[in-house]
Amino acid sequence: MKPLDISNAKNPDLAAPLIAMRRTAAAARKIAMQTGTGIVLSENGKTVRISAEQLRRQYPTESAL
Repeated sequence: MKPLDISNAKNPDLAAPLIAMRRTAAAARKIAMQTGTGIVLSENGKTVRISAEQLRRQYPTESAL
């Protein structure tokens, strides 16, 4: 299933994990920006480090929370 399909699933047990992962990712970005630390994630199979400053530029509304 594609993420778009899962987010529109009628069964809440299928849609809830995607919502929880998005909420967790937002919380991780917020904490990283507050503490001035970067985050490490995987994009297209490659490990990527994003600094707190890059996060602040990319997600300005989250850094204001």
